[in-house]
Amino acid sequence: MTTLKWGILGPGTISINFSKAIKAVNGHVHAVASRSADRAQAFADTYGIDHAYGSYEELLEDDEVDVVYIATPHSHHFEWVMKSLEKNRHVFCEKAITVNDRQLQILKEEAEKRGLILAEAMTIYHNPLHKKVKSFIEEGGIGKVSMVNVTFGMFKDFDKTDRFFNKDLAGGALLDIGTYALTFARYYLTAAPNEIVTLGTTASTGVDEQSGIVLKNEHQEVAVVSLALRGNMPKKGLITGSQGYIEMDDFNRASRADIVYNDGTTETLEAGETARALEYEVEAMNQMVIARSNDGTLDLTSDVMKIMDEVRRQWGLQFPGE
Repeated sequence: MTTLKWGILGPGTISINFSKAIKAVNGHVHAVASRSADRAQAFADTYGIDHAYGSYEELLEDDEVDVVYIATPHSHHFEWVMKSLEKNRHVFCEKAITVNDRQLQILKEEAEKRGLILAEAMTIYHNPLHKKVKSFIEEGGIGKVSMVNVTFGMFKDFDKTDRFFNKDLAGGALLDIGTYALTFARYYLTAAPNEIVTLGTTASTGVDEQSGIVLKNEHQEVAVVSLALRGNMPKKGLITGSQGYIEMDDFNRASRADIVYNDGTTETLEAGETARALEYEVEAMNQMVIARSNDGTLDLTSDVMKIMDEVRRQWGLQFPGE
């Protein structure tokens, strides 16, 4: 079996868990890079990583790195994905993969030109339960899908220096937790939406704090998405069909889905383990790189980016540099 060598670019909080996932699948992490050599070395020592670099550029010069995992703030994704691709590295980038779809299309073209794999680190795409539920629906399990409902909210104390509230870092609910909710909606809609309506509120720093988003596609399927950065809401996903509905709690890393049929009978689908959510991502990326074939999830990512572009257009929200 081929073991790929991963490099982590940006040793933030998510990188701690992701480095553990890479080690669980690959046995080790090859390298980590930070803008601080001391921070990179401390991260490497703590999490058993082979090499530590004091700049992102140094990691990209390491010819042994096969895959670069990018966990910088959203505002820096485009720059470092492009630089990684230019160094002929496959890239697995945290969500939201870019600030807008225009950036994503540029990166897709670069990856395709070089024969490289580019993918977004989105748990939903690689979660065994979602694959099982999708197959169940496609086989007619709840009849024709008509609606998808998603809620995702968390309470964050307002801090204008925090990345969540920092417009320069492309903060706000939409690009952080909204990517999960909109990916869930798009994953279960049978086509991308052609109608989008939204209302939202903003923080004093100019980023979005809460919103409601309604999507409708050509098949008359409707999705309703609720997001909040200053109020807790359950991470709940609901898919409604003509014969019943499917409900998932903690949908972004779910391992169980409950089905309620129109006649009142119930059923449960189970697959995967919540604790292994990031491992499934690593395994999927490894398979794509080894096969030199994208699994199609980047097309769904592009659909989600287009939705977010239109949502922000309606809000009048632009990030610096756009």
